[in-house]
Amino acid sequence: MADYPKLGPTQASLMQRALDPANDFSVVTGAERESKAARALNSKGFLSRDKVKADLWYSTEKARAVFNGWAYDPENAEAGDDVSVTISSGGASVETTVGELKALADVSTYDASGLVQVVERARALLDEGDAMAARLLASGAYDQAKAGAQFAARVGAKDRLVQKARRLQGEALLIEARATILIADEWDRAVSDGKTLKGRPKKSVPDENAFTAEEAGLSRKEIHEARKLAAAERREPGLVERAIRARIEAGLEPSRANLRVAVGTSTATKEERGHNLYETGPEAMHTLLALQKFSSKVSDPSCGRGAISKMMEAAGYTVIIADLVDYGTADRFGELQGVADFLESEGDPDQPDIVTNPPYGELLNRYVAHALRVHRPRKMALLLNLNFVCGFDDSERNFAMDDNPPARVLVFKRRLPMMHRDGWDGPEAQSRMNTAWFVWELQDDGSYGDTTIMRRVDWKDYMPAEGEEA
Repeated sequence: MADYPKLGPTQASLMQRALDPANDFSVVTGAERESKAARALNSKGFLSRDKVKADLWYSTEKARAVFNGWAYDPENAEAGDDVSVTISSGGASVETTVGELKALADVSTYDASGLVQVVERARALLDEGDAMAARLLASGAYDQAKAGAQFAARVGAKDRLVQKARRLQGEALLIEARATILIADEWDRAVSDGKTLKGRPKKSVPDENAFTAEEAGLSRKEIHEARKLAAAERREPGLVERAIRARIEAGLEPSRANLRVAVGTSTATKEERGHNLYETGPEAMHTLLALQKFSSKVSDPSCGRGAISKMMEAAGYTVIIADLVDYGTADRFGELQGVADFLESEGDPDQPDIVTNPPYGELLNRYVAHALRVHRPRKMALLLNLNFVCGFDDSERNFAMDDNPPARVLVFKRRLPMMHRDGWDGPEAQSRMNTAWFVWELQDDGSYGDTTIMRRVDWKDYMPAEGEEA
């Protein structure tokens, strides 16, 4: 067999689709995992990005030359679905068939029925102790079951078909999680025995008893996450399966993101973590409401305990509220918040305006880019650190600030009072963060324009007069 470049399961799935002439040598990315994999393939020269559609990618001439004969072609297809092929990731490889690869690559059958045999195969591999191969196959099955469920929901398929795809997604996620835990345990044993290597081996012939993180099929970050998962499962056996089952029984998607949330709340107390919730102060909202007008219905997808939504409602707006965490927040009609991961949300033709204080940290760039790329609201106001205007080495930040720049940035020249972490009962501190309302507006030509106007504002100018209702 030819010595092809080693790809992760998501990268392999993307290349499989991008190399298919029936797809015009293109692929459309869905979940963030696929977008990340596509960017990695782009850095290797295997995919090029469409200049207009950020989620559309094309296989390059280099890719078609390098992977010639790698993906199943018409000859293999004619030979039948039982033709054997090998897919690899790091040190893991798994023998599979053209039929199973078709099931992994096919997102047009929204009931995802072709994935049943793939999931069963992954489960068998796990039972046999081949954790790396099981994880490789389960990861691909998860991605495609997820896409199938989303497609089913989007086209209005019967609920039983959506749920079938979600059950397959949950089964694949459970196998992937269990395999990841086994790999993490094996890695830790190797570490304690001094049998791991950092990065590329310095010796011309590496120790055959040692292995790298790449050979384990996991990045260093993924190994860290796997350890947390393993630790949580040891403390509370069955946690992973229960978390996945609870999502399915509630009619919700069993996603990796929600699984991380379940593990996170089990490994740290609310007082310690506070779900990283920092409630927006009224000073910021009085300023925004005085200077900006929105559609009658707005959305706050990171509502927390309602600091923004309650003031928007008081100003006469109808607010749709949701958050990754269930805070039990309700709107003025008594409707409880939705519980959803915004990064996995789908766009809506009737998308309301968005007003929110998004999560900061490593999720922020993805959050803002997802809002602009997938939801494309007519108007969006986000309370951000002023540093968001800077930075050049993150494609999502560049997408939000260069390709789809905000129409206005309302900079608080007087710092807002400190937004303390939810549940904080210690001494109050002075804020050291410069913040601003970043406001995007969709133009008549369907773009977000090419000009940003920056304005300095003082929140004290917009506070209610003494005696007025705050």
